[in-house]
Amino acid sequence: MEPTTGNVSDFINGVASPVRRRDAHTLVELMSRITGEQPAMWGPSIVGFGSYHYKYASGREGDAGAAGFSPRKAATTVYLPDGIGAHTERLARLGDHTTGQACLYLKDLGKVDLGVLEEIITESYQRVTAGPFGQRAADSGGPASPPGR
Repeated sequence: MEPTTGNVSDFINGVASPVRRRDAHTLVELMSRITGEQPAMWGPSIVGFGSYHYKYASGREGDAGAAGFSPRKAATTVYLPDGIGAHTERLARLGDHTTGQACLYLKDLGKVDLGVLEEIITESYQRVTAGPFGQRAADSGGPASPPGR
């Protein structure tokens, strides 16, 4: 996937939910600081920062956003390309969240520890940008975690 020409500010300002819109502005600041990259639209609804190259044992390879999020209707999705299983200990300290294989779902950043979220995003970004990344999110250390407390 490649970045598109969409305008990040226009996209975020068009988010209907005031909570998701507020959280999107916070995540742009946080991810820009962590990655040193400017935000770019990846497709119609993902705000991404930087890119990484992946190459799996199967031979499949390509490029994808190294950090990113999408303010969806039900929750803001934070993408962790190295997989949720790589962050089990920190997720236990994060606060209110749910997960998928490579997705962290946050309904309100006011209910999570932003310092822990920064640690998670930083570690994920550093891991996938260190060189060709060969691990699929599904292989990152176990099943999806239960909702955080």
